[in-house]
Order: sequence, then structure tokens, then C-alpha cells
Amino acid sequence: MKRGSILSSRSLEMSEKTPHSAAAPDGGWGWMIVAGCFLTTVCTRAVTRCVSIFFVEFQSYFSRDYSATAWIHSLLDCTTMLCAPLSSYIGNRLSSRIAIMFGGLLSAAGLLLSSLATSVEFLYLTLGVLTGVGFALSYTPAIAMVGSYFSERKALAYGIAMSGSGIGTFILAPAVQLLIELFSWRGALLILGGLVSHMCVCGALMRPLEGQSGRQKEMDLEESKPKCSDTDISVPALVQSVLREYSFLLIPDFLLMLVSFLFLAYGCSVPFVYLVPYSLSAGVSPQQAALLMSILGVSGIVGTITFGWIADRKCLRPYRVVSYMLAVGSEGLSCLFLPLLNGFSLLVPFSLIYGCFDGAYVALIPVVTSDTVSSTHLTSALGVVYFLHAIPYLISPPIGGWLVDQTGSYTATFVLSGVALICSAVILAAVRVTIRCTRGSSCLN
Repeated sequence: MKRGSILSSRSLEMSEKTPHSAAAPDGGWGWMIVAGCFLTTVCTRAVTRCVSIFFVEFQSYFSRDYSATAWIHSLLDCTTMLCAPLSSYIGNRLSSRIAIMFGGLLSAAGLLLSSLATSVEFLYLTLGVLTGVGFALSYTPAIAMVGSYFSERKALAYGIAMSGSGIGTFILAPAVQLLIELFSWRGALLILGGLVSHMCVCGALMRPLEGQSGRQKEMDLEESKPKCSDTDISVPALVQSVLREYSFLLIPDFLLMLVSFLFLAYGCSVPFVYLVPYSLSAGVSPQQAALLMSILGVSGIVGTITFGWIADRKCLRPYRVVSYMLAVGSEGLSCLFLPLLNGFSLLVPFSLIYGCFDGAYVALIPVVTSDTVSSTHLTSALGVVYFLHAIPYLISPPIGGWLVDQTGSYTATFVLSGVALICSAVILAAVRVTIRCTRGSSCLN
């Protein structure tokens, strides 16, 4: 058993050093991959954000309170992140192309069925679970494909690809509000179902690099070998495969980021769910409330591309994690001031500031993850990262709604969101500074 463990460790170490994928071209068809990822983020993250515009419609139509209605959005976000490892598995074992196209079909079916909803519980299953699974299958593989095509210009490529969330929100927010006014919420969901079906086209663009499947072929070959030695019996090939696939979980810096991501996930979703209801309660018209979401989306574009470009500067590449911490901390501070802002003219600056820093961290998450675990394990690592977002995404909107129901005010909801975001940045900064002091080397980068 001891001999088998030693051989297993050596084989795992050798597998980490063996190149299994082609070199990133930093261009060429990679820009088509960026375009496909851009459209995928429009159809997943932007559509998810725009579900908050349906909040008041669902609440009034089904006569439910804030907490019960909030479960729709939280289930959608939670399922999208909870199924991220599944999408990583399908992307690795089959192909990113298959995962994205299948996800497009599932999410379109979920939205189409949601237009026929007869209760909030029906929406939990169709809009929350089914659509969320479809989004999960498309979102993570699309992001990982960008990382496989870019190295030197990785942050810029991610900045452009992830800006689909902001641009999509800018366009879809007023469009969805108009669709609700013209065709009711049922017609709007039906049209959104047709929109997200275009992810099948995005999936068709995801052409793998030559040699990118070599790693999986090698793993499949080792599982198919007959067990003829004591090493194979003591350490099954399947276990070795899993250890190789998720060996990045032993990286301390990655584990620290996961802790930070827990607090981040709790805080970041609340403003997107409750900005429109809060604005309406403050006397803002439905059209202006939708415009606030559009402004948030536009500023997100600026933050995504700007921080992506800055993070690619050679002098600043070692400090990408610091950029991430500053973006998340600033986002939390803006949330603390939100309850003091009453009126459209005061909410516009909030949308600009919050959206900018939200776009920044959205672009930096896959970048700092890739820098930590390397592009070889990026698909699986992003699956773990987004999986960890699931529980905070599930509980934060209902908790926020419960606080509104109990207090009759949005203050506690937004303050709790801001504190969670600030904790995300502070925890990561404190731990990394501690490591720097104990090791006597710079660990902020």
C-alpha cells in the first residue's frame, strides 16, 4: 500500500508537469470564442439580472410576500452555480460545445414553460431550477474556453467576454420592461426563451484547440488499462484520475479565495434583486427603475473592460488579486450608502459606481483563478468556484426579503449586503498579509 501511494504521488506529480493542451494562440479564432462567450453571458447573467424586473409583477399577480417571491431569483442563481461542477464535467468529458448547446435548449425550455406558470411554486421549478441548470451548462464551459485560447491578453479577453453581462443588462432591462407592458410578463418570458435558445449558436463557435483533448484521452486510456499490478489494486485508476483533476484544491491561495468568494456571493446578488423594488418604493417610475438597471449594466461594461485592460499591464499583472480586493471592497461601501438614496437622481450615481466595480470583479474572478491554478485546471476550478456561490445565492435574496417583511424597510437588507462584500475583501487581504509576514515574501500578488 505504501509503495502504491508513492507511485501514485509520483504519477500525479508527473501529470502536472506534462503539457496536455496546445499553446494559447492569443488571437485568431480565439476572438470568435470571446464573441461566443460574450453572447453566452448576455443570455445567462444579463437575463438573470433582468428577472428582478419581474419581481413586482410576480408578487402582485400571485399575491405573495417579498420572501416567497425572492426564492424565484435565488433558485435561478443557486442552480446556475450549484450545477457548475456538472457543466465542468460534461465540458471535460464530452466537449464545451456540447455542454453549451444542451444548456441553451434546457434554459429556453425553462423560460417557455415559465410563461405558462400558474403559481410561484411552478416558477420555482421552471424559471428557478430548469432554467438554472441550462444556464450552468452553458456559462462555465464558455468562460473556460476563453482561458484556453488566451495567455498574454487573458484579462483583456475576459474583460470583453464578461462585458456581455453589462451590455446585456443595458439593452435587456428597458426592453423587458417594454415587453411586460406590451405582452404581460408571460409574453416577456416567452420572448426571452427565444433569445436564450441562441446559445446553441454560441456553442457551435466553441472549437477546441488542437491537442486540447489530449489530456482527457490520456485519462480515458488509463482507466481502460487492465488492473494487473498491486499498484492498480491499491490505488484505483479512477481515484488517480480524480486526484489529478482536482489537485488544485491543495493550493493554499486557492482555498483562501474560496473563503472570500463565499462572502462575495452573499453580498453581490442582493442589489440586483432589490434595486428595482426599492426604487419603486421610493417613488421612481417603472421606466426609470428599468433605466437604473440599464445604467448599472453600462457602468459594468466600463468596469469590466477597464479593469481587464489594466490587469494585463505587465507592471500590474502581479497585483491582479489586489485589484480584485479593491473592486469588491468598493462595491460593498457603495451598498452601505444605498438606503440613504431616495429618488432617481440619487440612485443614478449608485448604479454607476456599483455597476463599475461589479463589472471589475466579474472579469477578474476567472483571471485570478487561472493565475492561481493554471489554465490546465481552469474548467474544473471555475466549476468549484461557481459551485461555492450556490448556497449564498440561494439564501441571500430570501433573507433580504424576510428583513424587508419584518422591518418594512430595505436598510437592513442593503447594509448586510455591503458588510458581506467588505468582509470578502478584508478576509482575503488579512490572510494574505499574514502569510506575507510569516513567510517573509510578497503574497499580495
